[in-house]
Amino acid sequence: MSWTNPPTENRSIAILGAGVLGRRIGAVWAAGGYLVHLRDPDAKQLAAAREYIQEHACDYKPDVRAADLRVETFEELAPAVQNAFIVVECVPEKLPIKQETFSELERLAPQDAVLTTNSSSYKSREMCQHLRPETRARLLNMHYMLPPRNRVVELMTCGDTHEAIFPWLLDILKTLTMVPVWAHKESTGFVINRIWAAIKRESLQVLAEGVATPEDLDAVWHEMFVKSEIPPCGGMDLVGLDTVSYIEQHYIKERGLQDPGVIDFLQKYIDEGRLGNKTPDKGGLHPPSKPSL
Repeated sequence: MSWTNPPTENRSIAILGAGVLGRRIGAVWAAGGYLVHLRDPDAKQLAAAREYIQEHACDYKPDVRAADLRVETFEELAPAVQNAFIVVECVPEKLPIKQETFSELERLAPQDAVLTTNSSSYKSREMCQHLRPETRARLLNMHYMLPPRNRVVELMTCGDTHEAIFPWLLDILKTLTMVPVWAHKESTGFVINRIWAAIKRESLQVLAEGVATPEDLDAVWHEMFVKSEIPPCGGMDLVGLDTVSYIEQHYIKERGLQDPGVIDFLQKYIDEGRLGNKTPDKGGLHPPSKPSL
């Protein structure tokens, strides 16, 4: 199935839901110069969202003027999406509501509009199985964290999303000063929340076992990862992937864990002599052209 990115001129980005995240997503796009259509059945929510965007668009793009913002509000769905090139679903986190919403969008939105869900707990696959194949090909997760403090946006396929959509969205989001990341495979928790789940789980175990106090744990984290700004992959390259593998094997043996595949994954790098900073000519998780710490 071929794909052509939809034209954006004289078209809107429609955001369904004017709550805490909906209005922030609206501010991101309005500050970037796009026409924003905000839809919410609650007129008070719409008024509050419009006020938020007017007051806070400069948090997303400092040089933007309130007079230049283009925001229109709607209580009804059809006029809100009739000329949209992207639709962002931010309705309540209840799967039947989301499924019904996408059924309506299949009928009401332009046939070239990219349909996205901001859901953090549901895969877009769960919302689109009842839709036509050509609709599923333009549907995906586009999960915003909580801008402007956190500008990460995670993109993830519904399983049938046309791959050409992702580079196009990544480029647009970067122009909006966001930090987009593409989850190339379906993953519960996307990228960041999945990593955070593991950190949270191990932190709680350290506390439950009495290994450290919450104050100790937070202080160590701040020293190691906030002040030093060490990212996960750069940190592993710094230590050496062979050492990382030895450590993981020890944990697996001591705790009687099942290897989820990380040892074999690391062994491929080790066999190729790509150990990280100790092999600068070959690199590690990062290529030689992008040396880590």
